[in-house]
Amino acid sequence: MKQKARVLYVSQEITPYLDETPMGHIGRYLPQGIQEKGKEIRTFMPRYGCINERRNQLHEVIRLSGMNLIINDTDHPLIIKVASIQAARMQVYFIDNEEYFQRKFILTDKKNEYFADNDERMIFFARGVIETVKKLGWAPDIIHCHGWFTALLPLYIKKAFHDNPLFADTRVIYSVYDDEFPNPLNKDFSKKILVEGVEKGDVDAVAKVPSFANVNKLAIDYSDAVIKASPKINSDVEKHIKKSGKNVLEYKSPEEYIAAYSEFYDVVMAEEPLLVD
Repeated sequence: MKQKARVLYVSQEITPYLDETPMGHIGRYLPQGIQEKGKEIRTFMPRYGCINERRNQLHEVIRLSGMNLIINDTDHPLIIKVASIQAARMQVYFIDNEEYFQRKFILTDKKNEYFADNDERMIFFARGVIETVKKLGWAPDIIHCHGWFTALLPLYIKKAFHDNPLFADTRVIYSVYDDEFPNPLNKDFSKKILVEGVEKGDVDAVAKVPSFANVNKLAIDYSDAVIKASPKINSDVEKHIKKSGKNVLEYKSPEEYIAAYSEFYDVVMAEEPLLVD
């Protein structure tokens, strides 16, 4: 009997845990729709401090927690929580850490200023997702990343974990949104993201200026395929997508995206996964 295709969703936002946005809506309804089409799914998002744990019935998964991730020479404990969306019959895994995700905001403070450590928060999130999937022993056929906060997943999967049996045949799809941040991330971002298997030359896209456009370019470079998830996206990123030669799915409306994405997954899975030297 053929095993169901497995799709891992890594999302910056998911409704109802945060106020609804187009990205949050896709994060909530796309996994359900794909599951109903016969694929197996897992879903991850950050455990931002504004998420009400009691109301949403989050609880820690002790067997998955307890690892430390070293970022910028500092240990950061990885805590994994989980909640269920009963109507969708799906679980959501949350990546948590007291220093990075206990504040009562998402990406900006009460003055709407972006947090200075968003670079380390996204590094922790990406690495936390991968380590948790490894502990689950769940080999995804597709990893579908939503939003710039997930932009390091393609790099890490294709460079640091390409020889791990769980990810050897994984295709990575990156969805580009209009979730632009105005100022570059920390100037040392390109140094902080280096791990075993990722070398300085692999992150040239963000070496000089870790801007929104360049962070997205890095994700596109290491993805197997790209989806334009907003009607209008950054023009610099748009040009990079065209130059990349990647398989691209144009923007689809809320009424059509589930069916279109499902078909796109099948096309991408039929192709050879991207191999990066």
